[in-house]
Amino acid sequence: MVTRRASTTGSRVLTILVVVWLLIGVAAAAQRNYFRGSDASCAKISTIAFTIVAGPLNYLGANPKIDCEAPQPSR
Repeated sequence: MVTRRASTTGSRVLTILVVVWLLIGVAAAAQRNYFRGSDASCAKISTIAFTIVAGPLNYLGANPKIDCEAPQPSR
């Protein structure tokens, strides 16, 4: 039973670390004003998502910018 308890503790710590990591990413995106404006383009949404996932790396100098173009419909 000790192994089971240690596994539960380890998964709790991992969950807390992931949540804190993502919260730091949200804070970085908010500081860069990525949530302002109403233009929801592929590039803007991708940049916001990658900034959140990158988390604390943003404060170490990472500045992710995603450029994407959606295919145009045929005429």
